[in-house]
Amino acid sequence: MGRAHEVRAKSMAATAAKRSALFMRASKEIYMAAKSGVPDPNSNLALRSAIEKWKSQQVTKDVIERAIQKAKGGSGEHYEAGRYEFFGPGGSLIIVDTLTDNVNRALTDVRTAATKHGGRMGQVSYNFTQAGVLVFKGNERDKIEEALILGDVDVREVNADNGMIEVIVNPTFLAKAKEVLKGLNVTEFDTCEITMIANEMIKLTNPEDQQKFQAMLDAFDEVTDVQEVYHNVDL
Repeated sequence: MGRAHEVRAKSMAATAAKRSALFMRASKEIYMAAKSGVPDPNSNLALRSAIEKWKSQQVTKDVIERAIQKAKGGSGEHYEAGRYEFFGPGGSLIIVDTLTDNVNRALTDVRTAATKHGGRMGQVSYNFTQAGVLVFKGNERDKIEEALILGDVDVREVNADNGMIEVIVNPTFLAKAKEVLKGLNVTEFDTCEITMIANEMIKLTNPEDQQKFQAMLDAFDEVTDVQEVYHNVDL
């Protein structure tokens, strides 16, 4: 059928692999959150947060429900968390978090994805800070910031841009910040999670570095044991 068909088929396969990996990440995190307490999002804050996080990434209701039902059924599956750090192309810094039932496989797959595209293992986490991040539609930045401060939330930053507001808080105050915002009729969040934020962002100006870095991110996307990828590159 020719080269064009081959390229399209390869692209479709890569997209399917990324989507499959996304659903697997969501399923594992929701399953673990459900097993950590009552498998009911109305009573289990960790489960509710996990569901909202993955819904915002277009994970289907069916995937979410299957993970909860698996936890209710007393499945004996167990996943272990891991963290791997890399120096990448052009001075980029990458942190990869995994959740896996096979630590050796996770390490091999993550390290292969990194080294194949110019990465090397090394300690970089000191260049990142853990934070709670909430992103939602809105324009009233000052009103939001004032309400959070009056609500005794440890706020680090409140930013507004193009009709969206980003709130960055001490990670232990994420749930409290969400409750305060709900009091202001903010009920839908594009992002509501604890994450790692780079202390300083960089731009990759070399086209080869840009290509290698993007290829590395794409490779991580296809590793089912990878839960999160944090980096310091301004894309």
